[in-house]
Amino acid sequence: MSDPTVADLVDRVRDGDVRLHELDAHVDAETAATVRRRAVAEQSGSDVDAFGEYAFDAADADPNIDNMIGAVQIPIGVAGPVSVDGGAFAGDRYLPMATTEGALVASVNRGCSVIDAAGGSTARVTKSGMTRAPVFRVDDVAEAEALASWVRDNVPTLREAAESTTSHGELLAVTPYAVGNNVYLRFRYDTKDAMGMNMVTIATREACDVVEAETDASLVALSGNLCSDKKPAAVNAVEGRGRSVAADVEIPREVVEDRLHTTPEAIAEINTRKNHVGSAKAGSLGFNAHVANTVAAMFLATGQDEAQVVEGANAITTAEVTPDGDLYVSVSLASLEVGTVGGGTKLPTQAAALDVLGVRGGGDPAGSNADALAEAIAVGALAGELSLLAALGSRNLASAHEELGR
Repeated sequence: MSDPTVADLVDRVRDGDVRLHELDAHVDAETAATVRRRAVAEQSGSDVDAFGEYAFDAADADPNIDNMIGAVQIPIGVAGPVSVDGGAFAGDRYLPMATTEGALVASVNRGCSVIDAAGGSTARVTKSGMTRAPVFRVDDVAEAEALASWVRDNVPTLREAAESTTSHGELLAVTPYAVGNNVYLRFRYDTKDAMGMNMVTIATREACDVVEAETDASLVALSGNLCSDKKPAAVNAVEGRGRSVAADVEIPREVVEDRLHTTPEAIAEINTRKNHVGSAKAGSLGFNAHVANTVAAMFLATGQDEAQVVEGANAITTAEVTPDGDLYVSVSLASLEVGTVGGGTKLPTQAAALDVLGVRGGGDPAGSNADALAEAIAVGALAGELSLLAALGSRNLASAHEELGR
């Protein structure tokens, strides 16, 4: 430890005089990260120098991490380019994917090449709205019904209170749900190009103050889990959360046979028996092959909240043989929570990935960049589904992993 400041602070951390989170008050962010890293190495007896290899200023990560000791590097690759006809995302684009799962990018890339051979994919955002659902306590079911009725009659008042906290968010709806003496109010907002969880939480808190002031209800928790954030939930599958987005493609029979080495009939049957019947028997909330793979890889690449892959995997894949004998495949993601401003999108590598897609920052009109990102992820998921279903149809899934050494 050649730097006496670092050495002294490591000693003070070890002796309990300074806590890890207090280091930023003594030194700059970069030095604080170095002190933490060395303190961790000393305490654990491990070599953590690799954490210190990163390409951004530690101070820039302050909104994204606490007790920073460095960074974890995840390999990033691209699939495509793939042709997309989207409502907000159009043209030939590479899809950036960060993952440690070998063969994933290759699989999605194969799906992209087949989609291109078929003339490209169509994608559309069908619904948008970030939610927060506080829970209130009332005396009985009569009071629960009265509160639900009051809310339905006073949405403009709640909207005024909620929107007073933000210059971007718009309150779209408030839906009451009563369970005994509990009333859940599911607020839904247009958060434009932000994923929006912080925005809607602050806005909903302001609206809750109005509810408590104007009714006999008592707020129990600002989040009552009917939102529902970072958990598998049927309400998100039905009502949507963030962006509901779909992508599809019709692939000529000869392309399926020549490029995927299987048939439209085989892929359609596998999709029904695996993704629909098998998922139903398992009690799954996602009826797909591996949508989470693409969602996770593109979330990591573009600075999204990785825990929300839970909702992003809430998807249904369909496959059917057309009257002309070709293959129609679609993927519908009910609750894809994405943003192109805020959060991890400001970090350099994540910002670069958004630039590859052409969607960094606020869109014109507002919300269009986040819509485009959602459509890009949906097309990537479609490519991944197509490739995996085809691998199962041609019975090449295991051999593909063996060949790639995964």
